[in-house]
Amino acid sequence: ERGYGSMLTVSLKGGYENAVKFIDNLQLASHLANVGDAKTLVIHPASTTHQQLSEEEQLSSGVEPTMVRVSVGLEHIDDIKEDFQQALDSIN
Repeated sequence: ERGYGSMLTVSLKGGYENAVKFIDNLQLASHLANVGDAKTLVIHPASTTHQQLSEEEQLSSGVEPTMVRVSVGLEHIDDIKEDFQQALDSIN
């Protein structure tokens, strides 16, 4: 049975490069700035929605270089977990 979507923010170890590599290696989730879609979306705020700000301004507004925002869609949870695990494995 499918349930609700949700929003969450995670911070990955290893710096900016690992956050970007994680997103690049996702296969199910899409790298889009939309929210509230039926599919799982991810975004790296430091290089997208907040890129016009200096690093200091980003940090003061709560945006870290390792931050990834996730809008969880309605795909089967096992598929989402598998996609995130393989992307995490790619940066370790």
